[in-house]
Amino acid sequence: MALHINIDNFEQEVLNSLELVLVDFYADWCAPCQMIAPIIEDISDSDVGVKVCKLNVDQAFPIAMKYKVSSIPAILIFKNGQVVAKSIGFHEKEELLKLIEGVLNGSNN
Repeated sequence: MALHINIDNFEQEVLNSLELVLVDFYADWCAPCQMIAPIIEDISDSDVGVKVCKLNVDQAFPIAMKYKVSSIPAILIFKNGQVVAKSIGFHEKEELLKLIEGVLNGSNN
């Protein structure tokens, strides 16, 4: 299950994480976010080498602004506290897995 993060634990769970972290920037009212939610959960339940988190942009607007998230869903992958890959909009699971694989193999960083 994806870890729900917020302003209070973003730094600890994402920026200070020793793991690769995928963050799904979403909002409850966003239809494409609702469509991608089961895919994000499926990825979080898989052993793909990434920690999966969800961040509600309505509750963590300053973080969304810091990372220039202006369209959702936005998937950002962090490594050592830095964004190393980004995907905007709805994408199928295979596309997101390719994004993760690219980071893990060093082709996105």
